[in-house]
Amino acid sequence: MPPPALKRSTLLVLCACVLVAQSMVAAINLLIPQFMASSPHPSHSQLLWIVDAYVIAFAGLLVPAGALGDRYGRKGALLTGLALFAAGAATGALAADPSVLIAGRAVSGAGAALITPATLSILMRLSTPETRARAMGAWTLSLGLGGGVGNLAGGFAGQYLSWRALFAAMVPLAALLAAAVAATTPRTPRSPGTGLDPLGTLLLTGGLVAVLFGIIEGPSYGWTSARILGAFAAGAVLTGAFTAHALRSPAPLFDPRVFASARLRAASLGTATGFFGLFALFFVNSQYLQEAKGMGAALTGLAILPLPVGMAVSQRLAGRWAAHPRALVGTGLALIGLGLLAASTADAHTPYALYVCWLLVVSAGTGLSMPALTVGVITSLPAHQAGLGSGLGTTARETGAALGVAVTGTVLSAHTGLLDGMGPALRVVALVVLAATALVIAGWGGRNPTLRSATPVPERVASPSTPHR
Repeated sequence: MPPPALKRSTLLVLCACVLVAQSMVAAINLLIPQFMASSPHPSHSQLLWIVDAYVIAFAGLLVPAGALGDRYGRKGALLTGLALFAAGAATGALAADPSVLIAGRAVSGAGAALITPATLSILMRLSTPETRARAMGAWTLSLGLGGGVGNLAGGFAGQYLSWRALFAAMVPLAALLAAAVAATTPRTPRSPGTGLDPLGTLLLTGGLVAVLFGIIEGPSYGWTSARILGAFAAGAVLTGAFTAHALRSPAPLFDPRVFASARLRAASLGTATGFFGLFALFFVNSQYLQEAKGMGAALTGLAILPLPVGMAVSQRLAGRWAAHPRALVGTGLALIGLGLLAASTADAHTPYALYVCWLLVVSAGTGLSMPALTVGVITSLPAHQAGLGSGLGTTARETGAALGVAVTGTVLSAHTGLLDGMGPALRVVALVVLAATALVIAGWGGRNPTLRSATPVPERVASPSTPHR
């Protein structure tokens, strides 16, 4: 029998889970000064790993985590993810040594890798075609809210509390969310035919981690350094080995031929592009507000809140126009690029009210495009692989975000100060976003071929998952 229909309480709880997981990506950035000044006194290299361990574990494990939920149960994967997230936060809060803190961050990131695809997969399995656009809009809004809430929490903790207090607060919060998931979220049918493929999982995860390490650490070590070139080479070799293995395996983690779908390629590129622009803005935004506008950490967190507000308003429009995903995606990504071009003109004398208008243009573009892009990725795969599809989509998000920060940081490092480099950095990012937008629009119109599922599984879903055209 089909799973029950999506209830409002279930939607709210699942969105809260992904909001909390995403918030710990952003919160850490406003705590860097406190990390440097307080015990356990990490070195510069250790500080980088405190910031990056969460993101690398999060993004590197998303695809196998999604497949794990498909095979053994999405609700169980979500609850396990919340437990890992809490365990990592508790380890970090009690850490007396930087290496323990780094390990705690990595464990929490692994938990987030289970949480994020499980929430999206459950929503896709429970929603109907009539409610899917609203559910996807709420889920993607939660990602944006996670960034805003993370900045706000990190700012207040950095100014009034401590980083340990923020980490400790995550433990009861995760426990509360786990209780809410247990009470409100039904179990969805498993897909026992979905392969876990231990060798493929190891190869793909290793390749993604190596590439992400290269992207994130490139500005620090230098893009032509032996460490970074070695990371990219290892990533290419491991990813190539995964592809060769998956093409021969009777039950691969996923079939690389899914990328024959023009829709999947376009939606993945569009997802990465949107977060590339958004996180480039996040990277300079807090620095600009604190250094150029003289705001404290807590006020900076509040000043960023117009971003999720703009997303919320624009997603209501996106829900009404869900039948025209190509137009939504093209318009939304173009607005992100244009908003970044406008923000690149900001200087120390730019009124905050004018700067907020540019933030709202970027957030409106994100709100318009992300629901359609999310659905585009998920519906390009067979319905029983919804967790895997959400893992691929979220990997594209996190990779785009890491690239946005890396490119922006690289351009900034070539200038003498933030105000000298912020304009050129945002212009470079904006031009990349606009060029990628043209590719996404062209690809979205391509034919979406029928995809081979490695192990067909009888479908038991609330409704057919038909790709939007």
